[in-house]
Amino acid sequence: MVYGSDPFYLVFLAPGLLLAAWASWKVQRAYAEAQKVPAASGVSGAETAQVILSRFGMTAVRIEVAEGFLSDHYDPVGKVLRLSPDVYEGRTLAALGITAHEAGHALQDATHYPLLKLRNGIVPLAAWGGNLSWILILLGFALSSLNLIVIGIVAFSLTLLFQIINLPVEFDASQRARQALRSVGLIDPREELVVKKVLSAAALTYVAATLTSLLTLAYYLYRSGLLGSHEHGET
Repeated sequence: MVYGSDPFYLVFLAPGLLLAAWASWKVQRAYAEAQKVPAASGVSGAETAQVILSRFGMTAVRIEVAEGFLSDHYDPVGKVLRLSPDVYEGRTLAALGITAHEAGHALQDATHYPLLKLRNGIVPLAAWGGNLSWILILLGFALSSLNLIVIGIVAFSLTLLFQIINLPVEFDASQRARQALRSVGLIDPREELVVKKVLSAAALTYVAATLTSLLTLAYYLYRSGLLGSHEHGET
């Protein structure tokens, strides 16, 4: 038995799922609190992005509105920083923090940050692995084919590799965000504590996702008999 019908699945994933739930709660709480605090500078998220990008000579990067809630991201291919409506127009510490984080990714791109280039390079492989792995693994268990299971596990490992590489990329972007906000004078020390709280909570979600994937990999290895003495033919 695999996934929901297998009690071992929940045993393996419980720590990751609990951390993910806690991280989600932390992010929502930190964001909600920071949304209530107007930025003393009075600037919007879009204006924050413009100030930071101009300060570091990245005038070629465009700033656009993205659809959806917290859909903020930096597109390294198109050199576009996209902000969700609440962040683009918001004049709160939440808006400033999220904008600065995405601008941090733009700074990484401009300075040729090695891990960002590596992460972006394996995105296609990670997407392929994530889409195909579970199909191969389920087929492998259904057909009692260890070869299919192993191929599926290798494919899934590409997604995990992406998440592991992404962790320092996100931490570095948050560090750059705080430094940038300080250097352009958009936050004071008190406000930086609020921004740091939002960014730290967001980083925790990446840690939780990586841990969940790591535990999922351990489960696959256990069920296939590649970890411990459990036989993959037992269902």
